[in-house]
Amino acid sequence: MQQLLLDISTQKIPSFETFVTGKNEEPIQFLHRFARRESSEHFIYLWGDHAVGKTHLLKALAQYHPARYIDAASGNTNFLYDPQITLYLLDNCDKLSPEKQIDAFHLFNAVRENNAFLVTTGAIAPALLPVRDDLRSRMSWGLAYRIQGLTDEEKIEALKKMAQERGFTLAQDVLPYLITHYPRDMHSLSVVLDALDHYSMQTKRAITLPLLREMMQKIENNHE
Repeated sequence: MQQLLLDISTQKIPSFETFVTGKNEEPIQFLHRFARRESSEHFIYLWGDHAVGKTHLLKALAQYHPARYIDAASGNTNFLYDPQITLYLLDNCDKLSPEKQIDAFHLFNAVRENNAFLVTTGAIAPALLPVRDDLRSRMSWGLAYRIQGLTDEEKIEALKKMAQERGFTLAQDVLPYLITHYPRDMHSLSVVLDALDHYSMQTKRAITLPLLREMMQKIENNHE
C-alpha cells in the first residue's frame, strides 16, 4: 500500500503550511526562526514516532536556501561543511552507520565553528541514540523537542479543512474509514484525499465511501 500511495502522490513539496501543527506549536515557532536564521540557538533535535512529520519539517526547511537536506543514508560528501550553506538538516540520526557517525560529528563541529545552523531528527530522545558518545553529546547541543502525532479526531478535522479549502465535500463516513484502513500519517492521508478528489472529477461522482473503495481497488489491480 505504501508503494501505491507513492505512485498516486502529487509530489507536492513539503512546507510549513501543509504541516498540521497540532500540539507542536513551540517547536514549529523555533523552526520558523531557524528558517530565517534568527534564532540565538543554532542546534535543534526533533524526535518522535515514525510518520509524525519529522522529515516533512526538514524538507520544508530545505526550501529556505541556502540549506542542505541530508539523510542518514546520503553519500559522505553530503556531510561535508560548505561555507555557502548556512542551514543543515540531518534526518534519521538513529540510523547513521559508524562511518556516517564520524561524518556527522565533524559536521557538528564545523557548524558550530562557523555559526551556522543544524536541525537533526531521530526516533528517540538524543540521550538514547545508538551512536558514539562524542556524537551523542553533540546531539544534545541546543534544543530538543518531541514531535507529537495527531489524534484521529485531529486528523479528521485537518482533512475536513483540506477538503473545504480545495472546494470539495466528503460523505460523512469517508474520513473515519480512511484513517482506519490506510496508512495513518498525514502525508499519506492527504495524498489519498488528493487522489480521491481527482478521481471524483474524472468520474463526475460525489466523494462517497463506495467511490473511495472503488478507486483504491483500481489502483491495487493496476499494480498486480
